Amino acid sequence: MRALPAATLGYARALLAALALASGAAAAASPNVLAVRVWDSPDSTRAVFDLSGPVDYKVFALSNPDRLVVDLRDGALGGKFAPPASKGLIQSVRTGRPTARDLRIVLDLAAGARPKSFLLPPAERFGHRLVIDLYPRTAAPAVVKAAAPAAEPAAQRDVVIAIDAGHGGDDPGALGGAGTREKDVTLAIAKALAARIDAEPGMTALLVREGDYYVAHKKRYEKARDAKADLFVSIHADAFTKRSAAGSSVYMLSQRGATSEAARFLAQKENQSDLVGGVSLDDKDGTLAAVLLDLSQGATLASSDAVAAQVLASLQRLGRVHSRQVQRANFVVLRAPDVPSILVETGFISNPTEEKQLRDPAHREKLSAAVLDGIRNYFHAAPPPGTWIAANRLVPREHVVARGESLSLIAQRHGVTVAALRSANKLRSDTVLVGAVLRIPTSS
Repeated sequence: MRALPAATLGYARALLAALALASGAAAAASPNVLAVRVWDSPDSTRAVFDLSGPVDYKVFALSNPDRLVVDLRDGALGGKFAPPASKGLIQSVRTGRPTARDLRIVLDLAAGARPKSFLLPPAERFGHRLVIDLYPRTAAPAVVKAAAPAAEPAAQRDVVIAIDAGHGGDDPGALGGAGTREKDVTLAIAKALAARIDAEPGMTALLVREGDYYVAHKKRYEKARDAKADLFVSIHADAFTKRSAAGSSVYMLSQRGATSEAARFLAQKENQSDLVGGVSLDDKDGTLAAVLLDLSQGATLASSDAVAAQVLASLQRLGRVHSRQVQRANFVVLRAPDVPSILVETGFISNPTEEKQLRDPAHREKLSAAVLDGIRNYFHAAPPPGTWIAANRLVPREHVVARGESLSLIAQRHGVTVAALRSANKLRSDTVLVGAVLRIPTSS
């Protein structure tokens, strides 16, 4: 056999070395399953697979017995992998190898389920993840606690307040320096606020999230709409790169967010038979439907602004606020077209002092009391017709002037004359400043 030239031999050796390195890199890049985390909610069970890298996978369900099979191409188990405990629809987790190169993970189920799966790229302190949501096949729609009082045709129904605890489950939210998780703080405050609302005459609370599980943003405000809620309040705890940032703040939906949501709502056929502001759109032409939706959204945004101003004023009396004005942002959870909605940032979890306060049950009670004060002031000033508050409201002693309010409008809301309001506050004119606190005289 004739010998290869030295140059050719050198090139061949380099090529073989490169192929070996590439083969080793491919082997090293095979995805490892590091852990499986399971979260249970009232309407689904979520399994999150923490991965060492991107993965090619397939999912299929089997029956008799019910189980879900997840095959990962070129997959392997991480050295510290441990099957999770039984939770929700998932009774146990088993692993095996259907082929020499593939990893199979079998979820033994308590009942038949409809799977929905998707991949998530690395984000913050999380790496690659495979998420599988399991929905019961025969489950009836979740019973909404507040739906009954909201739907009753009685003359004096309760005002329904939907309270949304931000984040949850595999979405912990912001993390404080001492390890405080936003999802835990928001749930604790939401439960404290719900207890106060339920104890308030003429009010009923609906907790959008009652435990440590995740609820999709759109599903959060849809739960409020299904319950015919009069107000949606989303609770969060802010975070910033500077630890000195501090104070609470209140948000409402921006006009841009409202416009984009209107376009989405009108474009989706499943919304056409829905009620917006009590009016069905399925028998309206496109132009009329758009006008009706615009009117409903306009009234909703005005109400959101008014209640946000009242809640912000109450938080100001409690302590420091990050902004003295109601903020506007395109938060998805605030996009209900016919439910006034606000988002309350209760403090900065990234600030050591405020993180300590947010961990304190006594401080959380003060926060919930302040938010309730603002909600109470709003609904007693402008109660929805047919509610207990409308028939039995107590005129509040004070009113915090919100943006767009005039003295005559405030007088009308509280059932007093402009002259009586001017006299009680020793005003020389009808001009009032946003944020001013007015004494409300006793109405006849």
